[in-house]
Amino acid sequence: MTLEERKSAFTDLGTFLSQFSLEKNEPLPQARQNDLFYEAFVSLIELSQSHNGWYTPEQVYHSIHSWAEALTKGNLDQWVSHYDFPDTAPKTVGLVLAGNIPLVGFHDFLSVLISGHNVMVKTSSDDQHLLPFLANYLISAEPRFKNRITFAEGKLENFDAVIATGSNNTARYFEYYFKDKPSIIRKSRNSVALLTGKETTDDLTLLGEDIFRYFGLGCRNVSKLFVPQGYDFTHFFESVFVYQDIIKYEKYANNYDYNKAVFLMSLYKLLDNGFMTIKEDTSYASPISSVFYEFYDDLETVKAKLEEEAEQIQCVVSNNLTPNSVAFGQTQKPKLWDYADNVDTIAFLTSL
Repeated sequence: MTLEERKSAFTDLGTFLSQFSLEKNEPLPQARQNDLFYEAFVSLIELSQSHNGWYTPEQVYHSIHSWAEALTKGNLDQWVSHYDFPDTAPKTVGLVLAGNIPLVGFHDFLSVLISGHNVMVKTSSDDQHLLPFLANYLISAEPRFKNRITFAEGKLENFDAVIATGSNNTARYFEYYFKDKPSIIRKSRNSVALLTGKETTDDLTLLGEDIFRYFGLGCRNVSKLFVPQGYDFTHFFESVFVYQDIIKYEKYANNYDYNKAVFLMSLYKLLDNGFMTIKEDTSYASPISSVFYEFYDDLETVKAKLEEEAEQIQCVVSNNLTPNSVAFGQTQKPKLWDYADNVDTIAFLTSL
């Protein structure tokens, strides 16, 4: 199978995914395989929350829409144009996937296949249905993928390289278990926003998208704010109030109540708007429904701190205050060439 043929199959998948949105599902005449997959995918989306309580229709549709926008011919061409794909025998690459947000492991799955390798997937128990469905669609659209895609029921065996994602604790296990294989081992990371106090209401409202999308469960969700000394959070709270309905979701509300109670019992000083808490803290990882903040005196000093601690940070959101900063509202809309942990997955795969 040539690179062009592989890109064509994923373009077909992107067209298929573009039919589905929270507002309206609408079949497109140019979409292939609808007779086999369209109604089944609608049903799977409706059932996703029963498989994982965090996978509400709104969150699943957002993930689907993001991938539909990414999987276009133009994006795929631009992405792969930066690499030379050697004409060598394909290797089998094992994937150990997370399940914190819908289709969080799809980029690794796509990267392995677009590179011409075979993929062996160990799904998370929290996300066992969406990716296998899309894999079946790909195989139907391009039958030569059938022998290139495997889902492992037990532990991974008979693979040549591995990409594994987990917490800092599981990463230590992965590093030991996969020590004899070429690997990418991903650990816990968090995203931050660097504010100056000059942000507009639109900026801060979009920042709310970076905080609340997927209930804050992703590594690209902003969990920490860096703000200048004396920063007044009134404008921030007013700007993110449009997200207040998140508290109507029971699992989120339970976390809000619990974490707020823990903070109060510990006599921490909190800012609270009824659906999120803000706490001064030097940590990057905040619990669900809470965002930490840290004051700074000098912008250059905090930029240097972020550079020194880059291995703990996935994204920095700002108005172009740092190299490679992400625009407000864009953390959960990565491009195909925006690699997790800034590790070039395709470069790794083409070196095997």
